[in-house]
Amino acid sequence: MQLSKHFKLEEFTKSMTATRKGIDNTPGAGEIKNLENLCYEILEPLRAKFDKPITITSGYRSPSLSEAIGSKSTSQHCKGMASDLEIFGIPNIQVAYWIKNNCDFDQLILEFYSPDDPAAGWVHISYNEKGANRKQVLTYDGKKFENNLPDMKWKDGKVEG
Repeated sequence: MQLSKHFKLEEFTKSMTATRKGIDNTPGAGEIKNLENLCYEILEPLRAKFDKPITITSGYRSPSLSEAIGSKSTSQHCKGMASDLEIFGIPNIQVAYWIKNNCDFDQLILEFYSPDDPAAGWVHISYNEKGANRKQVLTYDGKKFENNLPDMKWKDGKVEG
């Protein structure tokens, strides 16, 4: 099922854990609508900006799958409102800053970021059509959350990390 021009539902529902454990990871109509909103409001503009495919590392998670991976059934992933992503060749911090400055979003988290490895970690992004988006921006190092994003470092006109 095509959610938007560049995104298919299967990109958001694939899960090795679900396959291995026999967990049904099929979203309902409401979750699919939320995924469409996420695509149109954030992911399509992001893809247009960088003109590169976006890899969805985690999208929709059924409550059972969410609990199986140690997350909560109340996660925005379970509502089809969130996605974890990366863009090959673009530092995650640069992706996060672009979303922060150009999109309406509920929560943006730069997860497991390392200034020494621009490809480390991923960007978590969520969008909520049904209310005011919080515009919450966090960085998570695996132990604690900090408000906002770290400063970007530049070298020769490019983001270094």
